[in-house]
Amino acid sequence: MSFATEVNGRSFAEEPHPGQCLRTYLRERGWFGVKKGCDAGDCGACTVHVDGEPVHSCLFPAFRADGRTVTTVEGLASPDGELHPVQRRFLDAQGFQCGFCTAGFLMTTAALDEEQLTDLPRAFKGNLCRCTGYRAIEDAVRGVRHVEEPRPGESVGRNLPAPAGPQVVTGTARYTFDIDVPGLLHMKLLRSPHAHARIVAIDTSAALRVPGVHAVLTHHDAPERHFSTARHEHPEEDPADTRVLDDTVRHIGQRVAAVVADSEAAAEEGCRRVEVTYAVLPAVLDPEEAMRPGAPVVHDKDAGTARIARPHVNVVGEAHGEIGDVEAGFAAADVVYEETFRTQRVQHASLETHGAVAWFDEDGRLTVRTSSQTPFLTRRALCALYDLPEERVRVVAGRVGGGFGGKQEMLVEDIVALAVLRLRRPVKLEYTRAEQFHGATTRHPFVVRVQAGARRDGTLTALRLRVVADTGAYGNHGPAVMFHSVGESMSVYRAPHKKVDAYSVYTHTVPAGAFRGYGLGQVMFAVESAFDELARRLGLDPLEFKARNIIGPGEPMITPGGEEEDLHIASYGLDQCVAVVRRAQAQPPREPVPEGWLVGEGAALSMIATGPPGGHIADARAALLPDGTFDLAVGTAEFGNGTTTVHRQIAAGELATTVDRIAVRQSDTDVVRHDTGAFASTGTVVAGKATLRASRALADQLLDFAAAHLRVPRADCRLAEEAVLHSGGRLPLKELHDAARAVGVELSADGHFGGTPRSVAFNAQWFRVAVDPGTGEIRILRSVHAADAGKVMNPMQCRGQVEGGVAQALGATLFEHVRLDATGAVDTAAFRRYRLPQYADVPRTEVHFMETSDAIGPLGAKSMSESPFNPVAPAFANALRDATGIRFTELPLTRDRVWRALRDAGVTDGPPGRGTG
Repeated sequence: MSFATEVNGRSFAEEPHPGQCLRTYLRERGWFGVKKGCDAGDCGACTVHVDGEPVHSCLFPAFRADGRTVTTVEGLASPDGELHPVQRRFLDAQGFQCGFCTAGFLMTTAALDEEQLTDLPRAFKGNLCRCTGYRAIEDAVRGVRHVEEPRPGESVGRNLPAPAGPQVVTGTARYTFDIDVPGLLHMKLLRSPHAHARIVAIDTSAALRVPGVHAVLTHHDAPERHFSTARHEHPEEDPADTRVLDDTVRHIGQRVAAVVADSEAAAEEGCRRVEVTYAVLPAVLDPEEAMRPGAPVVHDKDAGTARIARPHVNVVGEAHGEIGDVEAGFAAADVVYEETFRTQRVQHASLETHGAVAWFDEDGRLTVRTSSQTPFLTRRALCALYDLPEERVRVVAGRVGGGFGGKQEMLVEDIVALAVLRLRRPVKLEYTRAEQFHGATTRHPFVVRVQAGARRDGTLTALRLRVVADTGAYGNHGPAVMFHSVGESMSVYRAPHKKVDAYSVYTHTVPAGAFRGYGLGQVMFAVESAFDELARRLGLDPLEFKARNIIGPGEPMITPGGEEEDLHIASYGLDQCVAVVRRAQAQPPREPVPEGWLVGEGAALSMIATGPPGGHIADARAALLPDGTFDLAVGTAEFGNGTTTVHRQIAAGELATTVDRIAVRQSDTDVVRHDTGAFASTGTVVAGKATLRASRALADQLLDFAAAHLRVPRADCRLAEEAVLHSGGRLPLKELHDAARAVGVELSADGHFGGTPRSVAFNAQWFRVAVDPGTGEIRILRSVHAADAGKVMNPMQCRGQVEGGVAQALGATLFEHVRLDATGAVDTAAFRRYRLPQYADVPRTEVHFMETSDAIGPLGAKSMSESPFNPVAPAFANALRDATGIRFTELPLTRDRVWRALRDAGVTDGPPGRGTG
C-alpha cells in the first residue's frame, strides 16, 4: 500500500510510523512551524490545514493525510514569498509575544469565514495563548495596525516591531527543538510513584534488552554532588538539596532513571521495563504539619553544608523581624483586623515545555541547546557539576516559548549532559505536558496570617504577618521567594510598627519555584484584602485609606528585615496610579448588567523592585559591520519579554540609525562575557543598561575615529543613519569600517552593568464586576490597570506585557489550581483538567502608563514584566467583597466556591454590597 501526501506544495511518499500523529510526521520532515504544546488537542499550537480545513495535527492520525493536501504555516504565504493577509495583519498589530502559539492562531484565523469572524470567542476556543492576554491577537484579526515606521535616531518610546516578527509569522523562528541533529538519541524519564521512598535496588537488564536502547542511567551513574535547580547569580544563596539522580525520592513524579534510545517509543518501553524496589517512607504533605516535632524529615542533611535553615523541622529558610513594638501599635489602634489568606499552586503553563538537546561539536565542546531563561548560569552549573572548564561548554537558548520564571531552573540540562558525556552522542529530552505538571515546578502556595490596626482617621498603626510558603520537595527558589514576598509587600505602606515571621517549608509534594511576581502576589493578596476590609470597618473609602498610608517619594523602604541599601525610589508614580483608579471609579457605569446581579468594584496597589538584591550582571557588545550596519550581542534570552526589541531600540537611538540596521545576537554563552539571565524584571533595566553603555561607547568611538581619519575636529562630526556627517560632507559607515580595518582598528565597544543600584515600579488594578447570586457566575464589567514603568521604551509592547500579566493573574484568581490527591500526586496534569484563560475569559483591560522617568534605569525606564500580575487577585477579591458583602480569603475564586459562600450567607438576591444592576 503506497502513501502519498502533499505538504506546502511538495510531495511526500514516506509512510508514517504506526500510530504516528500528523504533527510529528510533519516535524520529522522539517516543518517546524507546527508546534508541540499539549499532546492532547487542547492548545491549538499544532494547527494545520488538511484540504483547507483546520485540524489539530497532534490528534490527526498521519495515515489519514494519504492523498490529501496539507498546509502548515510555512506554506501560508504565496509561492513568490508574498505574505498571506493574515500574516501581514499579525505583523502590523504585533499579535504575538513569545510566538509559540502564533502559527496555530494564524492557521485558525486563515480558515475563518465572515460569520465566524463575528464570534471570535467561539472561533478561538481551540487555541491558547499564555503571553498576550488575547487583545493583540484580536487586533491582528481585525486588521488594527500598531507598528510605526522606523526613523533614524528616533527609536525609544515608539511602537517599533519585534525583530523576529517575520520569522514568527512564517513559522521559521527556531525554538529549542526546531533543528535537525544527525544521530540524535531520545531520552525518557522513569518517575517515582511514591511521595517518599528509598530506592533499595534498580534492575535495568530488561530495559537494556529493548531494541534501540543505548543506556539506562540511575543514581549509580550520577555525581554525588548536591546542587540547587534554581539559577541565581550567587548559587550559594540557594539550598544544595538536589542530585541529578537520587537514591531517595521525595515527591511523586521525581525522576528515578533515564533511558536513552534511538526513538522515544523505545525509550518509553525501556522505562516500563526498569524494575525498581522501593522502601516506602512516611510522607508529609502539609507545611504546618511538616514543621511540627516528629514529622517526617524531607532532607536529612547538614544545615550548613546544604544551606538549609532547620532541616530537622523541614524549614529551608525563614525570616523574622520587628520594627517598633507591634503590640503597642495594636493597642493604639481603634480597629484591628485579623484574617488568614490562602493561595494555591499554579502552573506556569508556557506552551513550549522544558527540554534540551546536547551534543559535542566539531571542536569537542559540549553544546547544550535549551529552553532556558538563564543560559550563562546553566553553563556555570553544568561545569561545576561535571568538573568541566567553561571554555569547553557552550549553552545556547533559541527562541524560548514562554518562561514566566519556570525556566529559571536547571531541570533537564543536567541529565541530558550526563547522557551525552556518557554516550558521546547527541541526546534530546523534551517534557510532555503531563511532565510539566509533575516534573517541573509551580507557583508557591502560601498561607498568610495578617493582623493590621489603624486609628479612626485612617492612619495605619501596626502590621503583622505570619507567612508559610510550601516549597515542595526541593528548596530551589524557596528561601528567596519567601524573603521577597515580605519585602515590597510590607514596605509599600508606612506603619510605625511592623513584624514578620516567615517560613519556607519542605513537603513531599511537587517542587515550587520562581513564578511571575516571585512571592509578592501571594502576600499582596492578603495585605491588600486586609487593608480593604480594615478601611470598611473604619467607615473609610478603601482607596483613600491606602492612599493615606502609601510610601511617598524619597521615603525609605523599610521592612522588619531592615532597609535594602541599594534599593531606591528613583522615580515615583504611585500617586498617579491612584489618580487613574479614582477617575475610573468616578466614571458612571456604562456596562449592561443582568437584572438581579450584584455589582461591585475594587482596587489594589503594588510595588516591586526592578532587579534582585545582591547583583544581576549583564554584558553587551556593539560593533560596526563591514556593510555599515551594526551587530549587538547580548546574553538575555527572548521568550516574549520583548527585550530584543528594546535593546535594539536603545542601540539604534544611541547610534543615530534605524532598528532594522541593528542585528541582535543573544542568549548564547559564545556571544558575550556573562549575563545573569532574563528574570527578576531585569531585561530592560540591567541588560538594557549594558546595551546603552556599549552603544554609547561605540558611538563615541566612531566619532573619534572619523574625526582622526578626516582630520577634522570631533565637534564637527555627528552620526547619521548610514554615515558620519561633517562640514565637508559625509563619510559612509562602510568606508569608515574599511578605513579602521586598514589600520588594524576594530570598531566595537563593550558595556556592563552590575544590577545595582535598583529602583522600584508601581502598579494599580481596578475592577468592576457583576455576580449572579443564584449561580456564582462572575462577569468582569471593566478592568483598568495603571502602570508606572518609567520611560516606556515601546508602548505597544509594554502594553502587551501588562495585558498578559493581568490575564495570567486572572487565571490564577479565578480557576487555575494544580490540585494534589491524598497521596501527593498531581491530579491536573493536562490542560483539559487544568483550565487556562481562553479568549472568551479575558476582558480587554484599559492600560494607562504614568508620566515618570527613572533616575537609575536606562533612559528613564523601569521594569514592567512581572509587576502587573501582583495587584490583580486582591483587586478582584475587593470588587467581589464590594458586590457581595463577603470577604473571600482563599484562591482561586471559582464559581462553585462563590456560589457556596453566597448560599451560606443567605444571599440569593438583593444588594448586600453596592447593589444590583
